[in-house]
Amino acid sequence: MDQKKVAARICAARKARGMTQEELAARAELSLTHIGVIERGLKTPNLNSFVAIANALEISADALLQDVVDKSCESASTELSRLISKQSPEMQRKIYRAVRALVE
Repeated sequence: MDQKKVAARICAARKARGMTQEELAARAELSLTHIGVIERGLKTPNLNSFVAIANALEISADALLQDVVDKSCESASTELSRLISKQSPEMQRKIYRAVRALVE
């Protein structure tokens, strides 16, 4: 597993939620130092820590692993749906038309 990719996903997910490392550490019940080491890609989290981080970020494990797991299209589409749902109806229609033009 490419721990740098997982680390980048964790960091990006945390920042997307407007959380600090301190907040993530508190929610995941892990030390701030441990979170920092994981986010820098210096250490791969064990399964318990990984699950605690995913739960604290309210994100699926698949989404955090999508860069390293071959079968992760579902998480990408789920993430895309989540991002699109936050847009205005007008922007959603524009995105839909753009994606439709790309895939047809």
